[in-house]
Amino acid sequence: MPSATATAHPNIALVKYWGKRDIPLNLPSVPSLSLTLDRFATTTTVTRGAAEDEIVLDGARVEGRAAERVLRFLDLIDPDRPPCRVQSTSNFPVAAGLASSSSAFAALALAGSAAAGHDLNPIRLSVLARRGSGSASRSLWGGFVEWRLGEAADGSDSHGVPVAPPEHWDVTMVVAVVSEAKKAVGSTEGMERSRRTSPYFDTWVATAAADVDAARAAVLARDLPRLGEVMESSTFKMHATLHTARPPIFYQAPGTLACLHAIFGLRAAGVGAWATMDAGPQVKVLCARADAERVAAALRPHAVRVEILGPGGAPTVEHAP
Repeated sequence: MPSATATAHPNIALVKYWGKRDIPLNLPSVPSLSLTLDRFATTTTVTRGAAEDEIVLDGARVEGRAAERVLRFLDLIDPDRPPCRVQSTSNFPVAAGLASSSSAFAALALAGSAAAGHDLNPIRLSVLARRGSGSASRSLWGGFVEWRLGEAADGSDSHGVPVAPPEHWDVTMVVAVVSEAKKAVGSTEGMERSRRTSPYFDTWVATAAADVDAARAAVLARDLPRLGEVMESSTFKMHATLHTARPPIFYQAPGTLACLHAIFGLRAAGVGAWATMDAGPQVKVLCARADAERVAAALRPHAVRVEILGPGGAPTVEHAP
């Protein structure tokens, strides 16, 4: 039975993706720019020609809507596919604001396409991965990656574009895992509620392109203060649309706010550290590698665990012998 295994890393958006202009195609309302992380990873094996469709996540069989989402994605790869078995594991919490869907669907796109004998061009894979999870379009490359809006109605030009490889800049992302619980409001629901009801959503959309331009220039110039400032601004603008939605959405936990205040305190003391958050309670802090341990020490009293990660590489794939 044809089989392939792929491993992909999650990415953290420095300039945020929040909002969809086309939900079925996962076309974004805004451009974004991210950093792919090392050490955190999802490994997925797709085997074609199984007795029946089967999805196994971290050792447990998956049923219902979650399984249907994976199977629909496999149908995009090959509408005439045979039954498939998908086995996937992640070494970090899923559905908890740590961008697990970015590595999950990047790995699934690569493993599923390889098992089917398809072209593994990263741009085509990025377009495909986007259909499963928008942020997955950026996990087809390592380092810093931009996700462009595109103009084509079919979404064929809305994909990731590498900005700088992982070795370009030895920055660090310190991740404070405040809670490992699954979030109550999914990202798509949160985006739609923000788009429909937040009075700040239009401003969020109108300012995103300038943020990406500024972040891209900061990455290429290795200007950490400038990148940190743009990143924090993008984060708080995104969460402003959540807080002002009806009903409002608060992903933060008490530990989230404690971590943020710890980072603000470090910066006031002269440490170059800037925070970002996705749709979840976790706090990620961008800093120089020399400051990573000091940042981690400030976060540990408020977190379940703290991880120090660097820029990660592109996904890998292996065909079964």
